[in-house]
Amino acid sequence: MTLADLKKGDRVRIVAVNAASPSVQRLMIMGLVEGTELDFLGASLGGDPLEFRLCGGAVSLRREDGSNFEVTHLHVDG
Repeated sequence: MTLADLKKGDRVRIVAVNAASPSVQRLMIMGLVEGTELDFLGASLGGDPLEFRLCGGAVSLRREDGSNFEVTHLHVDG
């Protein structure tokens, strides 16, 4: 599963990154690296870009770039 496959409200952790693309490398500099936990806030009306909350801030990225980040769901207690 990748960041491009998520549903609004999903909480995930990045487990692998395909860093071949320069745009993905820039996102990694912004904190999208293995082990980072994210909340998927949603997508624009057309489905692109995607918006995520991480490390107290928010980041938007293209669905194409999101497909380079493999994630696993986190289980929220409560």
